[in-house]
Amino acid sequence: MLMSIDLKDYHYSLPDEKIAKFPLAERSDSKLLVYRKGEISHDTFKSIPNLLPEKCLLVFNDTKVIPARLIFHKSTGARIEVFLLEPSDPSNYEQSMNARNTCSWHCLVGNSKKWKTEKIEVAEIGLKATRQNDEVTFSWERDITFSEILELAGKIPLPPYIDREVKESDKDRYQTVYSKHEGAVAAPTAGLHFTEELLSQVDERKIKKDYLTLHVSAGTFQPIKAESVDDHPMHREQIIVTKQNVENLLKTETILPVGTTSLRTLESLYWYGVKLLSGESDFFVPKLYAYDHSEPPSRTESLQAVLDFMNQNRTSHLIGHTEIFIFPGYTFRMCAGMITNFHLPGSTLILLVAAMIGEDWKNVYGEALSREYRFLSYGDSSLLLP
Repeated sequence: MLMSIDLKDYHYSLPDEKIAKFPLAERSDSKLLVYRKGEISHDTFKSIPNLLPEKCLLVFNDTKVIPARLIFHKSTGARIEVFLLEPSDPSNYEQSMNARNTCSWHCLVGNSKKWKTEKIEVAEIGLKATRQNDEVTFSWERDITFSEILELAGKIPLPPYIDREVKESDKDRYQTVYSKHEGAVAAPTAGLHFTEELLSQVDERKIKKDYLTLHVSAGTFQPIKAESVDDHPMHREQIIVTKQNVENLLKTETILPVGTTSLRTLESLYWYGVKLLSGESDFFVPKLYAYDHSEPPSRTESLQAVLDFMNQNRTSHLIGHTEIFIFPGYTFRMCAGMITNFHLPGSTLILLVAAMIGEDWKNVYGEALSREYRFLSYGDSSLLLP
């Protein structure tokens, strides 16, 4: 059953000077606000290994941000910006990034009125593009992959609120140290604070780690404009889950995602198990699917259904899509808390935080503002343990 939500209740005043435009020199030097059962304390991210719950499973999103902004020029000199969203041919991210000579993507096109059907190009590297609606087909003659083409011609797509030119250092810093699978157009920013040293300290504490994949879409920045929150369009995002992931989750009582993207993946996996138990095998979690079930199965029953499906189909991984929308009224099925940055006022991510810690989100954000925390993608972090 959906709650009636007034979006005005999820706004707060965020001065521009509170938005981090650059990362800190050291990833783990960020501030860390700790919310534990209603109590707030303050620390630095370097302390995170000692603040995590005993015997929890820390779940990371290992997606890798691609240089998704491409600048083309027409023969007339008109500048066309193409922003990659999702591969269409081939539709698999890995196959598309490894494609040679041609591939097609769904894209956002800037200055689209000046680009109808003619071929445009990045002359320096011989990359050409043609367009049909939102689908852009790229072609090149050099014997290199599309991933290598993007490294040569693309720019890292910093969020619109970081209103500055992309710097060479952003290639490294707008990427987690454990990023692996290319495809995201936005970083899973909660993970930006981790260093190799911190990950080793987590291991030393005997806290288990696991990695799954959600390719973050541009929809993560889309403001809510609909009068009714549940009318807000959620972008489909591709998720990849392995059999090992499912087995690890089945053995764990306390699951702690690093970031909202890991959380959405975990909660979507639960609802896919619910679909399997009801006879549906299509791995797609619609936006409001979670709100249609009054007495859903236990976490164990749902995950076991996923594992049984994988065993029966002799597959080691699942590729699915999710539009899951988590807002107040949602019951978390998988996650006992989360590590996350501080999000935009009135955004889907503020609603997600409020779903987890209730009205206390206002205290958390008020404390962060008053103590000079840095906000948004390159900003400081929080550990939320309701």
